[in-house]
Amino acid sequence: MNGLFEYLDSSKTAYHAVKNAVNFLEANGFKELKECDSWRIVRGEKYYVVRDGSALVAFIAGEKSGFNIVASHADSPCFKIKYNPEIKVENYFKLSTEKYGGGIYYSFLDTPVTIAGRVVLSDGNKFECQVFTSEKTFIIPSVAIHYNRQVNEGIKINPQTDLCVLEGIGCAGGLEKELEEFAGGKKLADYDLYAVSAAIPFESGYGGKVFSSPRIDNLTSVYASLCSLVAAKPIATSVVFIADNEEVGSQTKQGAGSRFLYGVLENIARCLGEDLPSSLANSFFVSCDNAHAMHPNHPELSDPTNKTFLGGGIVIKHHAGQNYTTDGLASSVIKSIFGGAGAKYQDFFMRSDLPCGWTLGAISSSQVSVRSADIGIAQLAMHSCIETASLADYDELVKGLTAFYSRRIKCSGADSVEIE
Repeated sequence: MNGLFEYLDSSKTAYHAVKNAVNFLEANGFKELKECDSWRIVRGEKYYVVRDGSALVAFIAGEKSGFNIVASHADSPCFKIKYNPEIKVENYFKLSTEKYGGGIYYSFLDTPVTIAGRVVLSDGNKFECQVFTSEKTFIIPSVAIHYNRQVNEGIKINPQTDLCVLEGIGCAGGLEKELEEFAGGKKLADYDLYAVSAAIPFESGYGGKVFSSPRIDNLTSVYASLCSLVAAKPIATSVVFIADNEEVGSQTKQGAGSRFLYGVLENIARCLGEDLPSSLANSFFVSCDNAHAMHPNHPELSDPTNKTFLGGGIVIKHHAGQNYTTDGLASSVIKSIFGGAGAKYQDFFMRSDLPCGWTLGAISSSQVSVRSADIGIAQLAMHSCIETASLADYDELVKGLTAFYSRRIKCSGADSVEIE
C-alpha cells in the first residue's frame, strides 16, 4: 500500500509517472535501451525504453516466442498552463489554463492544486527536458453561493473563465520566477506544465479497505503492471506498455495509437531471431484501465445483471461495439489464468442506454493485432479530482497480472489457444 500511495502522490503528470517507473525498473535490474541505437537483447534479461519522457515500454526477454503485454496509461484529466499565462485582475494575478481530458471540472474547485510537468532547458543548441513540480500549492476558487444562489441546482463551468489558477495577490511573475530559479542559469526554452491535484492519497471509511486519491485512473494499473512484471517468472516475453495521451484520444507519437509498441516488439523479435507474425500469433494483450463500480447513491446507473463492486475483484470489461476488446475466447483465457491464481474477478457491461467509454485496447489493436481483453479495477468518481477504489481489488490485480505474466498463451489453431 505504501508503494502505491507514494506512486500516486509523486506521479503528478505522465512525465513524473514515467520517471518514477524508470527509477523502479532500474532498482529491479532493468537496463535502458534507446530508440536511436541498435539493440542487443539477451533472453532472460530485463530492459526498458522511453519515448518523449511520457511513454515507456519495459520487458523481460522470454525463453519462448510470443508476447504477454499489459498496457495502461499515465495521463489523467487536468488543466494545461498556457504560454504567457498571467492575467491581472485588480490586485489578483491568475494563470490561464485549458482543459486536458474530460475531467469533472467542479471537483477541482477549492481543493489544493499544484503546477507540474516538464520544462525544456537550453544552453545553446542542446535542449534538455527536466521534470518539474512547483514548491507552491494553489487554488481554483469557486463563486460564493451569495453571488450564485442557484449553484446547488446545477453548476455550469466555463473553462476560460472559471478554471484559472489563483497565482497570488499583489505580486506578478511568481511562476516565472520559480521556473527561472529551477533553470539554474540555463535558458528556459519552453514548457509543458499542468495544474494538477495536490491532494494526498488516503484511506477512507471504516475497515481500511477503501482508498481515495487523485489519478487512481489509471496509475493504479501502471503501478500494478510494474510490480507484477518484477514479481513474475515469464515464459514468453513479458511487456509493460505505459502510454500517454489516452485522455485526449491516444493519437500521438507517445500514445496507444502510435507505432511505439509495435516498433519495440519488432526490435525484440529481430534481436531474438523470431518471426514477428508468428510471435504475435502466440501473444495476448491486456488493456488495463479502470472500470465503473456501482454507485451507492445511484445504483440505477449500472447494468441490472452485471453490476461491479468495490471489493469484488478484477473487472473484465465487455462491449458489443468493441469499445472494450474482450471476446468470449479472450475472456475464457484471462478468467482461467486469474482463477488458477486465486484472483477474484467480476464482469462489467455498460447499461445499454448509456454511452460506453474507450480505452487502450481497441486503439492499440489497430497497431498490434493480437488477442486481447480489457480489464481494470472498479472505482467511483472516475475523472474527478479525487477518485475512490478498493485496496483489496488492487491486490487482486497484482496477483492476476503476475499470474498472466507467468503463463504463455499459445496459438493452437485458427480460433483456439492453449495456456502453458
